[in-house]
Amino acid sequence: MLTPEEMHNLKQIARGVAEQFGSNCEVVIHELTEKSAYSSIAAIYNGHISGRKVGDGPSHVVLEQLGRGEPDPEDHHAYLTRTPDGRILKSTSVYIRDRAGQVAAIFCINFDISVLTMFEKAVGELTASKDAEQKEPERITLSVNDLLDDLIRQSVQLIGKPVALMNKDDKVRAIHFLNKNGALLITKSGDKIAKHFGISKYTLYSYLDVKTGGETK
Repeated sequence: MLTPEEMHNLKQIARGVAEQFGSNCEVVIHELTEKSAYSSIAAIYNGHISGRKVGDGPSHVVLEQLGRGEPDPEDHHAYLTRTPDGRILKSTSVYIRDRAGQVAAIFCINFDISVLTMFEKAVGELTASKDAEQKEPERITLSVNDLLDDLIRQSVQLIGKPVALMNKDDKVRAIHFLNKNGALLITKSGDKIAKHFGISKYTLYSYLDVKTGGETK
């Protein structure tokens, strides 16, 4: 956990970055505590970009860290995210550690590149090959329910077939994905996940004890 002084210094840096790059640059500090699955934003500058505010819930990267609890996660640089209203952001997430070496906060920079992307697309249509594939940007969610919906959708994409065609092994893999990415930390997520995959809550939690690939439980 960061001390008040450390958090103050982090906020000072965040404000400086936001001021330097202007109104198209959102800077967010997510604090990792026992309440982070519901309220993680400790500070945000230029929050009009994503529509979030202090006290709002976690992003994908925060919930993923809470779920996996990796002691030494790698920072994520220059990846794409998408706001609820469709704007494309170039994002960076940096893991901040406390004096004990534990991940205590995540420092995120989101720069709105929507106008630049439109220009790039216009030029790209003249020069790009039709073989190029566009990866879907990660969505910035405004609620944990939206975040859970995204994770469920990703788990189905991971399996590569609709739930109606999934066998037990497929569902086990999907459930393990959701667990590793923090989905089960969300209140009442077990009910929604079980219903989506057509299984009982008992079966859902029993799947967490089933081995997948080389994994042992």
